[in-house]
Amino acid sequence: MRTTIGYTLESIGYVVGAQGLVSFASQTFFGTEWGWMHKVVDLPFTAYLGIVAVGLAFIVVGVKTRKTPQRQEVA
Repeated sequence: MRTTIGYTLESIGYVVGAQGLVSFASQTFFGTEWGWMHKVVDLPFTAYLGIVAVGLAFIVVGVKTRKTPQRQEVA
């Protein structure tokens, strides 16, 4: 079960981080809104950097909670 939770958190982190990065870049450099994040919340462009940080935190926690494979003893 721990392996599934780690992979799930990691996957969510990639999606959230990517959406935050896309939203920040699109508002900063192009003045438009890309992605789906702006449809959910209306934030200033700097707040999307916080969303990128949350995504990175999910990735780190997901990687750390993965279960390491058990070593097999050679007879």
